[in-house]
Amino acid sequence: MSIRVLLADDQALILDGLSIILNAQTDIQIVGQAADGQEAVELARRLRPDVILMDIRMPKTDGISATRQIKESLPDARILILTTYSEDELVFEGIRAGAMGYLLKDITRAQLAEAVRGAMRGEAQIDPAVAAQVLAEFQRMADLLRRKAAPPPVPADSDSLPFPEALTPREETILRLMAEGLTNAGIAERLYLSEGTVKNYVSEVLSKLQANDRTHAVVLAIKRGLVNIQD
Repeated sequence: MSIRVLLADDQALILDGLSIILNAQTDIQIVGQAADGQEAVELARRLRPDVILMDIRMPKTDGISATRQIKESLPDARILILTTYSEDELVFEGIRAGAMGYLLKDITRAQLAEAVRGAMRGEAQIDPAVAAQVLAEFQRMADLLRRKAAPPPVPADSDSLPFPEALTPREETILRLMAEGLTNAGIAERLYLSEGTVKNYVSEVLSKLQANDRTHAVVLAIKRGLVNIQD
């Protein structure tokens, strides 16, 4: 069964290019194209695609607002934010809005297709050029929380609880590499492991941290001091 993808970008040339690249994949099908954020929300609710590629800057409704609206009505929506600039000030806002990944438009065709497949598998997709910026913001927020003498009460959710199980040294290494934005393949190459072995380690890390996905796992690790992006 093909992965059904919705594209959202206000530049017709970009839409055409993305459509050509992804439709050339035997396991990916473009089911809709939106020229602005408002249309993206409407098409997402009507078509219920598997994965949405969302441009960050669009007329009527920007990609961040569109992402937030889609997640409100379709909580399980897999949305990947696309941007031209790694220094876009809205990088962090996209993740907060519910996007499961952040990609730069200069990625290769193969990387784009694999990002869509990864999103379908539930894996967070963060371009290494953007990952440091996202994690820096999480680190800043964590530092602010630690500095507060009397922080306001927070809900007793998974973010505020200690880890139910300690990570092994190998799992902590895997987690740190995840924080650098490395994919399973990248981690496997770095540690001289098979990609299947890395996938098993990542699954174990997510389970122990009770994380929804890779991004959530990294955020939890930063909050608990297991990962410091300044290292």
